Amino acid sequence: QVQLAESGGGLVQAGDSLRLSCTAPARSVTTMTMAWFRQGAGKERDWIASITYGTPNTYYADWVKGRFTTSRDSAKDTVYLEMNSLKPDDTAVYYCAAEPSGILAENMKLERLYRYWGPGTQVTVSA
Repeated sequence: QVQLAESGGGLVQAGDSLRLSCTAPARSVTTMTMAWFRQGAGKERDWIASITYGTPNTYYADWVKGRFTTSRDSAKDTVYLEMNSLKPDDTAVYYCAAEPSGILAENMKLERLYRYWGPGTQVTVSA
């Protein structure tokens, strides 16, 4: 079992930036496909972005439109989600997910393919 831990959530104002972090103490994030999802109150969980193991290729949901960036720091064994120009609609619980096996690029958005999930971190954006 791989436990994931997200951090960095909080209350910010519209237009602000925020960086979320995800770590996996029992296994290096460099050996897993990592992803970010979010779920607003009363909404379905949406895929945001994924970053592959090994050479870190990144994939994004179309709606991200350059506002969010995922990256990986191998030295710190941490995956990040940098969020810019935040809007009230970005208010949600943000989840980190991981899958040790490879995932086809066209399937990165499928949450059922990610075996491990963090508990989530709340991001609240005030108007």
